Amino acid sequence: MSTTPAERGELRRDVAEAARELAAAGLLIGTAGNVSARLGDLVAVTATGAHLDSCTPGQVTLVDLDGAVVEGDLAPTSELALHFGIYADRPSTQLGQVGAVVHTHAPFATAVACVLDELPVLHYQQLALGGAIPVAPYATFGTDELAASVRTALAGRSAALMANHGSVAVGATLGKAVDNALLLEWLCQLHHRASALGTPRVLTDDQQADVIRVAIERNYGSTQENR
Repeated sequence: MSTTPAERGELRRDVAEAARELAAAGLLIGTAGNVSARLGDLVAVTATGAHLDSCTPGQVTLVDLDGAVVEGDLAPTSELALHFGIYADRPSTQLGQVGAVVHTHAPFATAVACVLDELPVLHYQQLALGGAIPVAPYATFGTDELAASVRTALAGRSAALMANHGSVAVGATLGKAVDNALLLEWLCQLHHRASALGTPRVLTDDQQADVIRVAIERNYGSTQENR
């Protein structure tokens, strides 16, 4: 798939904007975390060392699927293997082809990933991410071992936690990946607050199945015209 200079420029701008949005929401702090979006055989990804709260298109590097730089003056994120592994091994989510990856060190998600082996379903909105969220075993950042661990954790999910590290969210579009990252952080914050009050109630498999049934029947989450 060939791309035009205008399309490549727009992709880099969109990734920079997504990074700033996530930083403003408190999910990306300083230079920690990274964002990417795919367009055909190209991936736009935040540069290593970029301050994400003020990320500019010039701090987003365009690479091909072999990791070679196509556009940009800065080296891409050290987590490039993580992003490429997800694009290669996750051809689709529940909502379509993976078009974007968001990796954060969001405070509540990271805290949960330091304690739990899985984020259980306390609230039905978590089903939008696929259900209980696995915590991938710890591995050093930037390694193929970490990429493989996260790929396994993402099976059937649009998000995963990374032990003693952070979180990953994916989506068919950059906007959807950002939404999924924000939802995951809210769910982790919910678990933290509920646990402070006592032992959280977990939705049963039957309750979760009923939520899915009703959501499909009512086209939940989509705007609808009055009838």
